[in-house]
Amino acid sequence: MKDYHINVFYSDEDGGYIADIPDLRFCSAFGTTAEEAVREVTKAKTAWLKVAKKEKKPIPKPRYRPAVYQVAN
Repeated sequence: MKDYHINVFYSDEDGGYIADIPDLRFCSAFGTTAEEAVREVTKAKTAWLKVAKKEKKPIPKPRYRPAVYQVAN
């Protein structure tokens, strides 16, 4: 089963890590470590999907995959 891609990045402005799920609009979370941010966005994903089902909103299939770039030496 495919799952949703999670982006994780450090935010100087917030002083911690942000994790987001591009396929689920506005689904993101904060953590003081990357691992904590992923744990928190996983909880947010569960809540996001639960509310979408309850409200009979469309649930997007996992699609987003980041492009992988390689820098030539």
